[in-house]
Amino acid sequence: MAVTRQVVNFAVKLSPIMPKIQSLEELKNLATRIKSTSGSLSDATSPDRVILVRVAMATCGIASGARPVFDYLKEELAKRNIPAKVLQTGCMCYCFAEPTIEVTIPGREPVTFGYVDTKKADEIIEKFIRKGEEVEGVIPVDYVSAS
Repeated sequence: MAVTRQVVNFAVKLSPIMPKIQSLEELKNLATRIKSTSGSLSDATSPDRVILVRVAMATCGIASGARPVFDYLKEELAKRNIPAKVLQTGCMCYCFAEPTIEVTIPGREPVTFGYVDTKKADEIIEKFIRKGEEVEGVIPVDYVSAS
């Protein structure tokens, strides 16, 4: 307990923005403010409210061209007024198919696409996201590696 208190005190001393909490009531007020803020943020990115597009940006993804795909998706979804959040993730374990993206449309199971370049990303936006049509390049959920 003493170590935890020392860490908290040290963190408070380092933070010029956050004043030292003087009472239990101040702590409760701070917790309420944080909960109300974080609740609205998590609601905005919740899969049941907005389309989520996760781009695998581990070393293999970046080396295979995931950065331009990530930038393209962010730009194009915003331009086309599609309510989507593009997120950067780590490895999705589909290194053989990089760049990979996972698209979650509210109310549906996530779908993972492999070998995604900007041309494929455009097709995913127009066909899969906008029209609900199938697009080539889906990595099956029950995929088992050859090794």
